[in-house]
Amino acid sequence: MDWQVTKGTPSPLGANLTTSGCNFAIHAPNATGLSLVVFDHNNDHHTIKLHKQVNHIYSAHVEGLNAGMRYAYCVTHKAKPTQWLIDPYTQKLAANPLCESIPASVLVEHHFDWQQSSHPNTHQANSIIYELHVKGFTHLHPDVPAELRGKYLGLCHPAVIKHFQSLGVTTLQLMPIATSFDEGHLSEKELTNFWGYNPLCWFAPDKKFAIDDPVTELKTMVRTLHQHGIEVILDVVYNHTAESGDGGPVFNFKQLAPKTYLKNSQGKFENYTGCGNTVDLNYPPALRTVMDSLRHWVEEYHIDGFRFDLAATLGRRGPLFDRRSAFFQSIHQDPALQHVKLIAEPWDIGPNGYQLGGFPLGWNECNDKFRDTTRSFWNHKASLGEFATRLMGSRDLFSASRWPDKLSVNYVSYHDGFTLQDLVSYNQKHNHANKENNRDGHGDNRSFNHGIEGPTNTPAIVILRERQKRNLITSLLFSFGIPHMLAVDSLSHTQQGNNNAYCQDSAISWANWQLDNEQTQFAQWLERIISARNQYMVPFIESFCGESRGEHRINWMKPNSQRLQVEDWHQHAPIMLHLGLYHCGSELLYLINPDKVPTRFRLPKGSPWKIVCDTADLTPSQPTVCTTYMQSAHSITILHRS
Repeated sequence: MDWQVTKGTPSPLGANLTTSGCNFAIHAPNATGLSLVVFDHNNDHHTIKLHKQVNHIYSAHVEGLNAGMRYAYCVTHKAKPTQWLIDPYTQKLAANPLCESIPASVLVEHHFDWQQSSHPNTHQANSIIYELHVKGFTHLHPDVPAELRGKYLGLCHPAVIKHFQSLGVTTLQLMPIATSFDEGHLSEKELTNFWGYNPLCWFAPDKKFAIDDPVTELKTMVRTLHQHGIEVILDVVYNHTAESGDGGPVFNFKQLAPKTYLKNSQGKFENYTGCGNTVDLNYPPALRTVMDSLRHWVEEYHIDGFRFDLAATLGRRGPLFDRRSAFFQSIHQDPALQHVKLIAEPWDIGPNGYQLGGFPLGWNECNDKFRDTTRSFWNHKASLGEFATRLMGSRDLFSASRWPDKLSVNYVSYHDGFTLQDLVSYNQKHNHANKENNRDGHGDNRSFNHGIEGPTNTPAIVILRERQKRNLITSLLFSFGIPHMLAVDSLSHTQQGNNNAYCQDSAISWANWQLDNEQTQFAQWLERIISARNQYMVPFIESFCGESRGEHRINWMKPNSQRLQVEDWHQHAPIMLHLGLYHCGSELLYLINPDKVPTRFRLPKGSPWKIVCDTADLTPSQPTVCTTYMQSAHSITILHRS
């Protein structure tokens, strides 16, 4: 086929269809021997010369190309085998007819009927974040057709949307859906990187979650969820690439600009991520690629926000973190990104890598201090002072003067670590299925098996475990902040004690929808408690976010209604929290008993208190109480009065 080729333009980068063909542009400082290869519809290939433009960009415009055609880049040297490369701006992948190991890119046309759907724009105080894996969540769902299970379209099936709406979920946080790559050591063990935190292409939705076309099917999923008022946040990985460290595979950056895209020190790749390399966002082309990727997800897929994996890496200026770094400044001024939700995992393993509370305005942060303290308070012995600080929004880290923009993202379980069920069922991690002799995974889980390691039918232990699950979730939902829930926790899913199931594409990771009696009761209770949060807790969060936040009442008391003394804050004992709006507005009362014995609380005087929930009494015989309340061991009650 005789295609007309012209010099093309250096911007935009990537492969962009025009009215007459396609413009290709790639940043390649190390471009010696670089060529563009285009495959026609018969799989015949055509090598095309690239033209050097400004700033190490090479381009070509090829007439007659259209959507669905494939292309790739390659580097040829007389003394070396051909090195095939993936365009960093690839939007869709397919097989490369000339190379089995390196896929080709596909030209994409992004026209799509969004049917006037719009972003739900849920307010921070009203948000319930629900973290899930696209495949893992629906792979075993009995009401989803077999061909849709584990796919983008399965996640927007009516049966699954009904689950989201019944539960009260406002925002889905999807574990990485950008195309990822399995590390070599996993392939050798016949395992896979199920979680997807090893990015191959920052612009291309992974085809393993699609029946046919990942681009159209992902857009259909987002459109359908938006039509039902549900937001979509993507977990994105811009801190490293799948090219790993020295000796790792070469896909693009290592060949195109080996000493600039990825941080180097004395000729070796810096490893602030634990994944072999670290993307250097001080390098303008690397920053540009990340920013273009973020805009791509927002503009082409209508994504509502992002959760940034190892976000401290993105904010490094040189070796140190800086909240005024180029990355944060770029997002702050970008019209397409100014209004999306931004959530940071505020750490990495590099120098000064723990940055909880250090991100700029407009960023929310995953609060591991809330996780650790809440787990310890109910499973072991965290002090009242630490627990109270976390319950009240971690204002030592996130000043209430900056709420709701800086509300803490609170959680007790995340994709990494124990599920909620395993938190109350195991003392130790059990990661043998990962084939690393149980060496992987975090050792500090703050979990408690309550007498027996793993599953049990012992009634007393089952009852206590179920109560502790409710204690943890009630603490989460009635704290000041944005609650983040691991989706499988609503199904009481167990990973069999595996706290690092990143490589488990198996029943360990697949949500089990066949619930027993206890699991069904917990799911029903969870619906009620989320509804109660929306009704009773959200008004308090909104009020404490306002300019009048100092006019509201906060009182911490002993069970006998006496104020706490300084030494009491260092104890692990029953405590009462009394919240009130203004001088005589609505009130909430928390009766918290982490002890092994019941405690009688003397309630503040006034009109009767309505029982919102009691984790020890799921069907209270009395709807209201007046003067005292006997709080069972290991339990929490929330009371309300107008």
